[in-house]
Amino acid sequence: MTHCILIGAPVDEGQRRPGCLMGPAAYRTAGIAGTLSTLGHSVEDRGDVASAPLGQHVCDNPAVHHLAETIAWTQALSDATQAALPDGLPIIMGGDHSLALGSVAGAARHAAGIGRPQFVIWLDAHSDFHTVASTTSGNLHGTPMAYASGLPGFDPFPPFPAPIPGENICMFGIRSVDPAELAAMQPTEITVNDMRVLDEQGIVAPLRAFLDRVRAADGLLHVSLDVDFLDPSIAPAVGTTVPGGATFREAHLVMELLHESGLVTSLDLVELNPFLDERGRTAKLMVDLVGSLMGRKVFDRPTRSYG
Repeated sequence: MTHCILIGAPVDEGQRRPGCLMGPAAYRTAGIAGTLSTLGHSVEDRGDVASAPLGQHVCDNPAVHHLAETIAWTQALSDATQAALPDGLPIIMGGDHSLALGSVAGAARHAAGIGRPQFVIWLDAHSDFHTVASTTSGNLHGTPMAYASGLPGFDPFPPFPAPIPGENICMFGIRSVDPAELAAMQPTEITVNDMRVLDEQGIVAPLRAFLDRVRAADGLLHVSLDVDFLDPSIAPAVGTTVPGGATFREAHLVMELLHESGLVTSLDLVELNPFLDERGRTAKLMVDLVGSLMGRKVFDRPTRSYG
């Protein structure tokens, strides 16, 4: 069994729609600790991370907002994730996806420190491959994968520790990519399993191919699960809905395959905005997916009413 470490990341500054800061409380209310305990895992809740002190930061892109706050969250969450990894499996409960600027950095620092390669599965409608310099929206939740890849254009962020090679990154469920992001990704070796790939090949073969690479390299695997990976019809509580996302069964299948691999070492849960939810259905679904990731089988799933 696994020692699961819950880390709240009440980050709201990476986008412009208020509400993601309530995410950690929603996951706790939806019973994430109880779900993990029922599956036999030990659970430690380290509470919500506090932002590091704000610095005086400026950048050349006038569109960027909340730069100092995002850099401070990046520092705090990097430290919290790195500190948790020797003790168990950190589950970083967000919070918008800019929290991954810190969580992935902390995971990569830990991996480098023990001499193992870091891998990332990005379960998201978006590639999040803008830089501070390239973003036109100014929303820094659209930048973590470019940061993790070591791209230039991130001043005044600290350099990413041990940038992750493209062949160690798998994007899954992508269906919204800006031209600038596409151009930046093309020279890389990132595996992009967009919804067209998944429609043609299914979930299992592309995911197992990537997991086989992680296993062969004795890598650590960070999973970043965005609510908008899911179809909005089943997960409405997100400010960046894109139609055509993963179905209930597809999402659970991904989680079940990740569990069976035994490779996952850290997890983000991001972009849940409880203010946009319907009686907590998205928070409950996300917790249910965590259950599948941590070993719940399809025939163990309880009947649930949303009435």
